[in-house]
Amino acid sequence: MRAVFGVLGLLIALAIVAVLAKKQLGALNTPTPAGVTALPAGATPQQQSQQIQKQIGQTVESTLQQARPMPDDK
Repeated sequence: MRAVFGVLGLLIALAIVAVLAKKQLGALNTPTPAGVTALPAGATPQQQSQQIQKQIGQTVESTLQQARPMPDDK
């Protein structure tokens, strides 16, 4: 009886992990946000890498240009 509960517990834990993994993998298939250009299909890995680096650099620059909100002094 104890072994049955042990196996049942393992199956429940496995089912929970499988559901969470499925949700995480489903989140990877999100569409690209606006402002991110799609990479050309025939691009070499070097060109793809350079395009990604350029996009990240532009994102960082635009983030740095935004004003930070000042905290309210109490």
